[in-house]
Amino acid sequence: MKILVVQNRMGIGDLVIFMPFIEAIAKKYEVPVSCLVKENSKANEIFKDNKYIKELIFLERGEGRGNHDGIIGSIKLISKLKKYKFDKVFIFNSSFRFYTISILAGISEVFHYPLLKKKQQHIIHAAQRFIKETINTEVESNPIINISEESILLSKRKFKINSEKTNILLGIGGSGPTKRVPAKIFIKSMELICKNYECNFYLATGNDKEEQKILNDILSSSFNDLCIPLDKHKISDILPVIKNCKISICNDSSFSHLSAALGLPTIVLMTDTPLIYGSYSPRMYPIIPDGEKSVSHNTLGKDKINPLKIFLQFKEIIN
Repeated sequence: MKILVVQNRMGIGDLVIFMPFIEAIAKKYEVPVSCLVKENSKANEIFKDNKYIKELIFLERGEGRGNHDGIIGSIKLISKLKKYKFDKVFIFNSSFRFYTISILAGISEVFHYPLLKKKQQHIIHAAQRFIKETINTEVESNPIINISEESILLSKRKFKINSEKTNILLGIGGSGPTKRVPAKIFIKSMELICKNYECNFYLATGNDKEEQKILNDILSSSFNDLCIPLDKHKISDILPVIKNCKISICNDSSFSHLSAALGLPTIVLMTDTPLIYGSYSPRMYPIIPDGEKSVSHNTLGKDKINPLKIFLQFKEIIN
């Protein structure tokens, strides 16, 4: 049996969130599945050691410039999918476009979210309901990324990770400026932590100009000797580094999702997106801005994250 799963959302975080649901399909039919995903999801690196994934098909879409954009792009995608001769497809989307593409690609069984009902769709509940209705399986929102013991040990040697210390991942990057907590808040948190624990900090971020400024501000602080930047490394190289850490403190970013899925207690600094993105995993501990009872789009709370709250949550977890 050949099964295709369509997860066309952008970014690493969404891919991680949908992992348990994709794996549930593979477990149900006892075959690894193919996944139609976007390249910026880094699925090729995250799914590297995942036995439930057979292969990846990259969806090439990008504001009218991608190979699968528009009518011509849809025809190209139909032609591509036809070659695989899939028996079933599961579409984690309410898109009429992907439904039509699947039908025209000759896939006999097409399962999908309710068509044209994307508005205010809960990212977790919709997926849970979809899996329950299609394969009669209850799925917990608890993604787990598996990586080899060999890569963990190699990473430990390469980065000279000292297990006697409290190794901490700092996810200082973010997909947008409203998600990036200022460097001074991270530095103050580091100060509080270092008064009580012997630490090393692994700084995970992207190459965006503002992210690099936050990175450089932290590296210019008095904690420079305790910091190891990871911005020049691929996700597949960073995953085993994270696995060697004991805990993480991250913006609502790809690294908070990766950290929790790798089994680390993850303190998530929620500033400007729905709280569910920092609380769906049992290993996530969200911190919301001072003065707020919850957080959502346009909360704009990155300057109101309290370093003391971060430290107290850190202390509670570590102890």
